[in-house]
Amino acid sequence: MRPANPHAMVPPTAAKNPRGSWSTVFSLMPYLWPKNEPALRLRLILASVAMLLAKIATVYVPILYSHAVDRLAHRPADALIIVPAAIIVAYAGVRIAAAGFGELRDAIFAAVQMRASRDVARQTFEHLHGLSMRFHLDRQTGGLSNIILRGTLGIQTVLRLATFNVVPTIIELLLTVGILWHLFNVYYALITFAAVGCYMTFTFAFTAWRSKFRRIMNETDNEAQTKAIDSLINFETVKYFGNEAHESKRFDESLARYEKASVKSQVSLNTLNIGQATIISIALGIMMLMAANGVAHHSMSVGKFVLVNTYLMQLYIPLNMLGFVYFSLNQGLVDMEQMFALMRVDHEITDRPGAKILPAQGAPAEIRFENVHFSYNPDREILKGVSFTVPAGHKIAVVGPTGSGKSTISRMLFRFYDVTQGAVLINGTDIRDLTQHSLRSAIGVVPQDTVLFNDSIYYNIAYGKPGATNVEIENAARLAQIHDFITRLPQGYKTKVGERGLKLSGGEKQRVAIARTILKNPRILILDEATSALDTATEQEIGAALSSVAHDRTTLVIAHRLSTITDADEILVLRDGEIVERGSHLALLSLDGVYAAMWAAQAELDEVAEVVGVDPLQLQNSVSEPAN
Repeated sequence: MRPANPHAMVPPTAAKNPRGSWSTVFSLMPYLWPKNEPALRLRLILASVAMLLAKIATVYVPILYSHAVDRLAHRPADALIIVPAAIIVAYAGVRIAAAGFGELRDAIFAAVQMRASRDVARQTFEHLHGLSMRFHLDRQTGGLSNIILRGTLGIQTVLRLATFNVVPTIIELLLTVGILWHLFNVYYALITFAAVGCYMTFTFAFTAWRSKFRRIMNETDNEAQTKAIDSLINFETVKYFGNEAHESKRFDESLARYEKASVKSQVSLNTLNIGQATIISIALGIMMLMAANGVAHHSMSVGKFVLVNTYLMQLYIPLNMLGFVYFSLNQGLVDMEQMFALMRVDHEITDRPGAKILPAQGAPAEIRFENVHFSYNPDREILKGVSFTVPAGHKIAVVGPTGSGKSTISRMLFRFYDVTQGAVLINGTDIRDLTQHSLRSAIGVVPQDTVLFNDSIYYNIAYGKPGATNVEIENAARLAQIHDFITRLPQGYKTKVGERGLKLSGGEKQRVAIARTILKNPRILILDEATSALDTATEQEIGAALSSVAHDRTTLVIAHRLSTITDADEILVLRDGEIVERGSHLALLSLDGVYAAMWAAQAELDEVAEVVGVDPLQLQNSVSEPAN
């Protein structure tokens, strides 16, 4: 069942109606000026100084160029060229300084930029792991990974461009306006300022309008990548049904929407560039006419005419880039919006202040469910006043038809969800008063569907105890009866298991899961349909391994195959979220109730399987739905 919870999702408006750009930038400021990182703060200061020196050198270049032109234009024929040469050498030196300080600025700031990007990405990743199972069941992994990737790149873009392109351009503009006013008159300064103001207003307004195409591109890209990843993960299912063309069509439909938005984005960019060029060219023409008039009336030298032209052309370069910079900044902010929206999703399951720590190892613990009610959705209650106790070191089994709430009980114990009413206690303490980390460290699980990481067998076993020694890992594998199998493989423990462990059989994956749990050495063990998908021979082999794992541990078994839980201290029979029968295997059979009927049905299936010559589990699974 896929529960829905509107509170767990990122609000739909996050992508369509983003928070203001300034708000998004301010969210980034703590990462730009990190606490307890004096070296990074010093780097930011030094980079800012280098940026200022680079701009001062940049605006001084045209002045030296103007002086050189005037000296050369008015030099007597027999005069030495020493003074103009010195000015030209100084001109070259200032240009080198401008370029050098600019590169130094970027080199110093690189560490700040990358650390901020890394910190945000890590915190987003940690935040996602802290969100509830409800959230992750409602989300799609491909979309989440895209959001983090694009958001991280967006942070790098915003930091690089906003800090050392937008701000320097504004500084250069103010210096240029001031110099033009000082050297000529206020009209040159006003025209320059007005032209730049029109340019920036047009650019920002037009780019803000264009940003909707980027958002559509993001949404369709998320959709396309999610479909692609989902299709490739389910490669076998696609092949089984011959639906390659269907999957290609679904993927192409998303790409088509992306293509349409991308074309609109490009056409609008071309329109933007035309408008920008028109504004700058008009201003340039007006000021050049004014300067030419000054030269004609001998109120301005040729060098000053060149100075005006040079300043405008020099200012045009960053302004021309400013359109691209603003668009890139806008893209970066759009990309960051979804990631920061994820960061703002509240954790549904949180540790209470002063939460206690449950020791991960130690004596077996007692589990108690007290009048537990729970529902994924308000209109359908899954557990209806469930109460039972698993004494320390005992083995309790939970059985029942599909949808009765068996697996929900294990999710309650792991605190993937909190109870709606009632309480779950371990050694008399409500698990809501325990830290989630310590609670889950004390519980081990062998699930029905063992999903392995696409890494080596060694890594997947060691995942139960990061940092475990080779001896510990091999001992766990021996107890899980998989060591001999691993050593026969060409690459042994280094063998890659493939995506979700698809290179291993069901029984092999279960043994890896058992080894991982043995290595974890938990106080509480949950066996959630651990053998329901295995054939009888494999089930018997793994049953021995599971018995060794359950020894001296409090064990809760979610059972599908009743023959695996006949030795349980107590069996709970669930139906429609309520315990309708409880007792030992023999006691329940004597009641001739729900459990007895389930036992008889499985015995009948076993007889049919024996007659037709197939494995009982294979026949049973063909007529059963997945357990809830």
